[in-house]
Amino acid sequence: MSDDDDVLSADATCRLLVRSARTATLATAERANDAWPYASLVETACDHAGRPILLLSDLADHTKNFNADSRVSLLFDNTAGLAAPLTGARATLQGRIDRLGDDDSALRRRYLARHTGAADYADFGDFNFYRVMPERFHLVAGFGRIHWIDAAAVLFDTANSAALADHEHDIVDHMNADHADAVDLFAEMLTGAAGAGWRMTGIDPEGADLRRDGVILRLSFEQTIHDADSARTMLVRLVTAARNGKIPPDATT
Repeated sequence: MSDDDDVLSADATCRLLVRSARTATLATAERANDAWPYASLVETACDHAGRPILLLSDLADHTKNFNADSRVSLLFDNTAGLAAPLTGARATLQGRIDRLGDDDSALRRRYLARHTGAADYADFGDFNFYRVMPERFHLVAGFGRIHWIDAAAVLFDTANSAALADHEHDIVDHMNADHADAVDLFAEMLTGAAGAGWRMTGIDPEGADLRRDGVILRLSFEQTIHDADSARTMLVRLVTAARNGKIPPDATT
């Protein structure tokens, strides 16, 4: 399929897979074994553009591999629970991996909010945060729906949303501390997840991320937001709609 609507849908599907993922399969080229492909399981987060963030040990084989060759692939898989897994969406990201700098504290905080257990070892001397800079994606979203897509088409343009990134930590802390009931309402009414105790772990121009007991939910917004004011407006709208049983279109993923 190659019409414009399909390509746009493929772009959005790739980005949503990255934003929604708790884990991915990381593939590197073995440095000491004739570049044989080596795959491992990693926990993932991402920045506001949709570029993956990883926390990895220097002692791991995959780290030693990409220190010699920075090219990596990440497989994001959304087929769990399907009776026919090959009908589900999955995307392979190809790109290069770089260590985060000391000034990337907001990205580190995003990762640790998503993976709370990682705080136990994130400060160990042999662990470092990394970001994968995508070059292209290969999407398989069911039979006959297969696309190679340039990364520039998939990544979200954050040029107009720096203010949201600057205030993300404050927004998330405020929602968890003062509006925990609203976060639970988001989980139940907008994603169908029962139970209380959900926490917001991040908010970006396209949606918010919720977590409880290792389960991660993605709440998509019906329109993009760019700063703290538009974030507040969107969250209030979703709370009102959920309480009234009038769910906005495309509120869930």
